[in-house]
Amino acid sequence: MATQQSAATGAPGDRPVGPEDRWSLVVAAGLISFVAMLDMNVVNLALTDIADALDVSPTTAQWAVLGYQLPLVALLLPAGRWLDQVGLRAALLLSVGCFALCSALAAVAPWASWLIAARLAQGAFGAVLFVLMPVLAATAVRPELRGRAMSVPATLGPLGAVTGPVIGGLLLDHVGWRAIFLVKLPICLAAWLIAQRDAPRGGGRLRLPDRSSLGDAALIGSAVAAVLLGLTLAPDAPLWLLLALPSVPLVLFWLRRPGGRPVAGVLRASGTAAVNGSVLALAAGFGANHFLLAQFLRRDDGASATSTAITMLAFPLGMVVAGRFGGRLADRWGARPTALTGAAVTALGLLLLVPVDTDWSSPDISWRLALAGVGMGLNGGPVQALVMTAAPPGQLATAGSAVQLSRSLGFALGPALGTAATLYGTTEIAGVRAGLTLAGTAAALAVALLALYHRTSTTRSAAGATGATDGASTTGTDRSIRSRV
Repeated sequence: MATQQSAATGAPGDRPVGPEDRWSLVVAAGLISFVAMLDMNVVNLALTDIADALDVSPTTAQWAVLGYQLPLVALLLPAGRWLDQVGLRAALLLSVGCFALCSALAAVAPWASWLIAARLAQGAFGAVLFVLMPVLAATAVRPELRGRAMSVPATLGPLGAVTGPVIGGLLLDHVGWRAIFLVKLPICLAAWLIAQRDAPRGGGRLRLPDRSSLGDAALIGSAVAAVLLGLTLAPDAPLWLLLALPSVPLVLFWLRRPGGRPVAGVLRASGTAAVNGSVLALAAGFGANHFLLAQFLRRDDGASATSTAITMLAFPLGMVVAGRFGGRLADRWGARPTALTGAAVTALGLLLLVPVDTDWSSPDISWRLALAGVGMGLNGGPVQALVMTAAPPGQLATAGSAVQLSRSLGFALGPALGTAATLYGTTEIAGVRAGLTLAGTAAALAVALLALYHRTSTTRSAAGATGATDGASTTGTDRSIRSRV
């Protein structure tokens, strides 16, 4: 009681930490977020080395990446349903431990089939980790500190994505391709030890997912694979885009199944469909911009790998600096205004990069990237807090899986969309500008969707709905959810 009274009398952005706040678990969520996103990007650089070492074709070696990404995206929503039914402590320890084990197995792979099998299994456990990140951060602290807590994994995740190529390049040059799988083990061990020590005991036991989850995963995975395949092949022949058409009926069919209906119900009850759309659009804009700029610097501008990496690091540096303040601003002024401001700043930074040219210097690109990074840092935690606060009781993991799927889809679709957009340029530099225009437009769409959420939530509030607000008070339901971490 004393803690609650002191919190009530303090300034909203400077609330004292109470005994019920477990910030070590927030750190664990950040470590998991970093290593999961690092894994999605660090392996890309090693494909040539893997193909040479294991004596396979580049196409086969590419499954070291696809074998991780496809099950991860396909299983995100089924993982959310499963986590709503089991003990989160047990699920956390199992998924972190098995993720690390699969990484070790990949590092010692003697042949390609071994490596691909290890990566497929790692992607499945990675899906559970992606869902656990926001749930762990959201339930480890009181709701009035949730924006600050959510900023930790929301900042460290994209940081892992952007620094992955840098770390991978250093390891490949000085150690070898197997090190890119081993480098994640110390981070996984730290997260596992924190969870073992600090995660509350109790909650439900682990159990196997129901059979319908496998059908849901097959439908979602097929839809995502169709879109990615169509976008990837489109630069060679635009007609390949027709491959993406089957994704629509697959998704519609999934929404009518027992696995899809709860997700649709959560989005309707919380009114966060626009927020999830904003997350997807902003991630896609970031992914397209990052991919195209790296290609431009290496191919058209003739920059070295080291110089390109240093230039691109401006984005995560801006994001880390702003991410520290994004959560505090969300706790003080509200999650929606902070997230909206961050999306607008990101859109501005990406749009300022559209007229890129070969006579631009590294600083010309870096300050624009840093500005976009500042916006992403301001947006990440608050937008996660919006979704998790609006989640209906007992469906926190389902809500978290939906927003993680949106972000993962954005990161996966961004480079493919950017590459497809380059088809509309009459020259190479015009193609790059077309792709960067698409990236900036996607970020601007994220701003519009967040503004739409404000109108939607206001309407729901006036109607007496019990969905999200920017500053939710602690309730008995929220405390019961937190006890299941």
